[in-house]
Amino acid sequence: MSEINNVSKSKLHGLWALTNRELKKWYKAPTVFILTLIQPIIWLGLLGNALNIGSLFSTSSIQFPPEIAAQFTPTQLGALNQFFSGLQDQIMGSTFGTTSYISFMAVGMIAFTALFTTMFSGMSVVWDRRLGFLNKALSTPVSRAAIILSKVLSATLRSMFQASIILIIAYPLGFQFGDAFTPINILGVFAFLFLICLGLSSMFIAINIRSTRIETPMAVMNLLNLPLTFASSAFFPIDRMPDWLQAVASVNPLSYTMNGMRQLLINPTIDYSALAFQYAYVGIFAAVLTTIGIVLSWRFLNK
Repeated sequence: MSEINNVSKSKLHGLWALTNRELKKWYKAPTVFILTLIQPIIWLGLLGNALNIGSLFSTSSIQFPPEIAAQFTPTQLGALNQFFSGLQDQIMGSTFGTTSYISFMAVGMIAFTALFTTMFSGMSVVWDRRLGFLNKALSTPVSRAAIILSKVLSATLRSMFQASIILIIAYPLGFQFGDAFTPINILGVFAFLFLICLGLSSMFIAINIRSTRIETPMAVMNLLNLPLTFASSAFFPIDRMPDWLQAVASVNPLSYTMNGMRQLLINPTIDYSALAFQYAYVGIFAAVLTTIGIVLSWRFLNK
């Protein structure tokens, strides 16, 4: 009996109970769970193969006018085609760090999925308030911080699950691991994902913590979704963007997350000093936003 009482008084027990409730709403809803699996497949299968940027630099896209081609022998034309074929890999490698664009974009899709999943954290707070569950949770000994952290952790775990699905389905679609990749690097990828989800989920909860209308978090999602995605290195390298957009993307924590994950997964070499800075940047972002979310929960999370 004493053991049961000790467990019930543990703060971690309340945190896990609320986190498990959030996860059950996900994996015990067959439609939502199946859509969670299908969404990454659709994004990678359609967008990943539709944006076949490598084909722009292929030999088939370079056609010599007949009057110019007539000036070369078949042997010389073959040598030119071979040169342009090698040029394709050089351009792709210098621009994206890999010769496979779907590999570059798949890492961006991992971060985009994390962004999309964490956005619903703020909406979950509004639903709990409107359905009366928040009042019941606030009437228990569970702290307000545990209520917020449970939603943050559930969003983080869902994002990490979807990231695994993306990596699995990306491989048969053409994903290529870099020369520096080792299986242990997967743990580093999940560390990045954990930190960015922690920060993003806390941010969306902090924005919507006082909301009572479901339209508010939806408006926030529509406002921030595209800017956070396209003002980052999700689909294109930052150094190839216009100067004004580079300034925005250079402070976007999603950019540091994606660049760090690309170093671990697809880049031929790893710059460990840059990797440490990327971890530090995303870690500070997560710590600051999580602290803000907890402080706001103490002040504004009420019945």
